[in-house]
Amino acid sequence: MTLRCCDVDYAPPGTTRTILSGVDVAFAPGTLSVVTGPTGAGKTTLLYLLAGLARPTRGEVRFGGAAVSRMTQRHREQYRRRVGILFQTPRFFSGLSVSENVALPLVVRPEIDSWETTVAGALERCGCRDLDERRPNQLSVGQRQRVGLARALVATPEVLLADEPSAHQDETANLVARLHEERDRGAVVVVTSHDPRLIDGLGIDARFRLDAGALEPW
Repeated sequence: MTLRCCDVDYAPPGTTRTILSGVDVAFAPGTLSVVTGPTGAGKTTLLYLLAGLARPTRGEVRFGGAAVSRMTQRHREQYRRRVGILFQTPRFFSGLSVSENVALPLVVRPEIDSWETTVAGALERCGCRDLDERRPNQLSVGQRQRVGLARALVATPEVLLADEPSAHQDETANLVARLHEERDRGAVVVVTSHDPRLIDGLGIDARFRLDAGALEPW
C-alpha cells in the first residue's frame, strides 16, 4: 500500500513555528526514497509523521485507504506494528540483552513461531550476530545503529523508515544491501540522509529535498 502525506503542515504543539508546510508526496510500495536537506530542515519530523508518532497540524498522512493521522490511539498502535523505524540514535532497554531488545517487536506478532531464530537471522543480516548477549551499554554508537536496524527489520515491516542510518557507520555496503532487500520484497522504504556514500550507492527510486518546510523532487 502507498504511504502518503496529503498537503501536510506541522508545527510543534503550543507553538506557531512551522516545520513542514504543504508537504504532498506519495511513497509507493517496492520503492526506495531518500529525503535530503540541511540539518534542522524537518527530516526527522517527517519520519515521525509517517510512522504515526506525531500528528500533522493540517492535512493527512494516509496508508492505503486509512488516514493514519486521524486514527485513535489503539488503531495507531496497530498501524505502527506494520512499521519498522531506525532512529539516528536508537534507544534500548538497558536491562535487556541485544537479542531481547531486538525481539520486542515480535511480542505482538504471535504468528511468528520461533523468536530465537527470527532474531538471530535479523542480527546476522545486519552484521551484529556476535553482539546478541551484550547489554546496550556495552555497544559502540555504530553497533547500536546496526542493532537498531535489526530491530526495525525483525518483524518484516510493510514500511521501513530510517533516519540518517549511516551516520555512525564506517562502511555502508551491508546497510545498502538491507535497504535493497526490503524494497525488493515490496516494502515502502524511506530514508533521510545527506551522506554521499549512501546516496550515491543506493540505487534510489525517488529523491527529495526538504528545505524551509517544503519538500520537492530533487
